Amino acid sequence: MGQITELIQEAHKTAVEHGWWEKEPDFGTLIALCHSELSEALEEYRNGKRPDESEMEMDISTLLNEKPVGIPSELADTIIRIFDMCGYYGINLEQIVLQKMEYNQKRPYKHGGKVI
Repeated sequence: MGQITELIQEAHKTAVEHGWWEKEPDFGTLIALCHSELSEALEEYRNGKRPDESEMEMDISTLLNEKPVGIPSELADTIIRIFDMCGYYGINLEQIVLQKMEYNQKRPYKHGGKVI
């Protein structure tokens, strides 16, 4: 088993243990939650944070722990949400990422002709 697969299992196990799967959310909601993490990364950027800037702030909900904040943290949250979904749906993300990377290496330069 590869490291990505292990992280997927751990992310999903943590989400289940913390009650996020007591009632199964629909697929659209799960995608929206992934998107919301990317939106939070964009908001950090719009607030003047650099993409490589990360810091710790006091987690008000516990007053005991510091929580990482910034663009890297929001990107990590996005990946964790994706890992959780893959764990629930049994998606072998590690395998498909490798397949897609191999496929992308064979695509033509700026394939599709889109500006952005």
